[in-house]
Formats: sequence, structure tokens, C-alpha cells
Amino acid sequence: MSSIVVEADNLEPSFNQAFVEYAQDRGFLIDPARVRKPTDKPRVERVVPFVRNSFFSGEQFIDIVDGQRRVETWCRIRAGMRTHGTTQCRPAELFSLEEKARLLPAPVLPYDIPIYATAKVHRDHHIEVAKALYSIPGNLIGQKVEVRADRQLVRVFHRGQLIKVHPRQKPGGRVTDPADLPAEKTTYALRDIEHLKHLARGHGDSIGAYAEALLDNPLPWTKMRQVYALLGLVKKWGPGRVESACARALEAEALSVPLIGRMIERAMENDPVQEPLPIMTRPARFAREATHFATTRPGGAA
Repeated sequence: MSSIVVEADNLEPSFNQAFVEYAQDRGFLIDPARVRKPTDKPRVERVVPFVRNSFFSGEQFIDIVDGQRRVETWCRIRAGMRTHGTTQCRPAELFSLEEKARLLPAPVLPYDIPIYATAKVHRDHHIEVAKALYSIPGNLIGQKVEVRADRQLVRVFHRGQLIKVHPRQKPGGRVTDPADLPAEKTTYALRDIEHLKHLARGHGDSIGAYAEALLDNPLPWTKMRQVYALLGLVKKWGPGRVESACARALEAEALSVPLIGRMIERAMENDPVQEPLPIMTRPARFAREATHFATTRPGGAA
């Protein structure tokens, strides 16, 4: 069966991982027959013609319930009480005496069929599995990971190593572990408004007040890009200039980050131009006088 045996081999066949896990969960061993070797499974398939000829042949059933009822009767009386040609025992009696005690208890819960997938780590440090998003740790952007998802958990592997476990989400869901994201992306990815305000206040009171005014909105996360742009101005021009521009803009009740940028640029244009500092020169270490390279010496000597 190609759905179970991935690669056939007489000694070490390769099995489908999903079926291996199913066999481990139910407690049975896998013993496949060799390809084109009918003698490997005669006891399994030899019973097929017996059931066909003794039970199905010439019979008609009203419905599935009638067929199930009649096959149970046939198993107890005809098939179970006959003398088996190999064991020379009645199958029903042999089962009760030796085999029944060795059976494992029947499973109580249905088997949780997992999903196996290979997912690519996107630029936002997340993968998509069954239409849900899960965060991935480390610098694995652009690489592929192996995923096993059941009803409860999603396990992520990279190069055979387990790197992340998430609770399973419904389609459209998303789970993000802050520890999986770089520090500079955590605030935006988690839409942490309070942390963003704290970052702005760290550069100045007016900058913090301006950021809070921008985020004072029924949908504050839609204004997060503007606050990040404001923090970008701090990085470009320094906190002093941005602090002064934000203070003037708050007085005028003008909430526009591009306006803050224009105010800083105009202030820079009006600043007095400083004369460039003179370039200090020092004699080169190996400098020589011009006479050192003359082809003729004073007095006419060559």
C-alpha cells in the first residue's frame, strides 16, 4: 500500500509517518509483505474466498442492518465453530482460550488525525497552517519548517529539531509569542499602544504628548504608523528639534507628522550657516625637497 509504505525494501521499508504514529497510538506493529511475494500473506488473504463462497455467494440482504445481523450469526455458528484446516481447532474456542486475553482494550476516543505540512516563514515571523497564523522564533525568515498539527497543538520542527509549540487555532486565528519577535517589531506586531506611548515619552514630554494625541482615536492601532514616523524623525533630526516642533504644533493643535517634518526642515534652513573649519595640514612623513629628484647636480655634475 503506497499510502503506508513510502519506500519498499525487503529488510528496512520506509513507512508513512502518519501511519507510524497511528500504529504507536493503537499499540500494534507494522509488518508489511514483500512486493510480489504472495506467500508472505497467505493466511490473511486465504480467508477471503471462504467468506465469499460461504456467506455472500447466492445471498440477498434487505439492508445493511440485515447484512450485519446475519454475518454475526454466520460468524458464531458457521465460521467460528468449524474445524480450521491449519490449527485443527474451532476458531471461536481458540479465541476464547488463548487470544482474547492478549487483546488490548478498545480505544475510548477516536484517533486524532494530525495534519503534516511544510510551511515557509514569512517576513512577519509567522507561518500559515490550516488558514491560521503561528509565530516562529529565530532568524528563519524565508526558510521552510515542518509542521505537525492535531486538535490541540501545533508542533514546528526545523532540521529535525522541535523549535516551537503553539495551541491549535481555528481558521482565521492567530497566535503570537512576543519572545519570537525582534524587539523593534514586538510593539507593532502586538499592537501594544501603551508601550508605543512609553517609547515616545522617552524622547521628550512634548513628543510623548504628541504621540498620545495621535493615538487618541477609537481605532488607535490605525495611527501607529504615524507614531512610528514621528519616532523616525527623532532618529533623523535628534530629540531636541522634534521636541521643539511638537511643542509648537501642540499649541496650534495641529496633529500631522508630515507637518512636524516640514517645521524641522524650515528651522534648519533658517539656521546660520557656519563657516567650514580650516583644514589642518601636516607635512608628509616621507616628503622630499624638489632638488632631491633633480637629474643634474649643482656645478654641472650628472
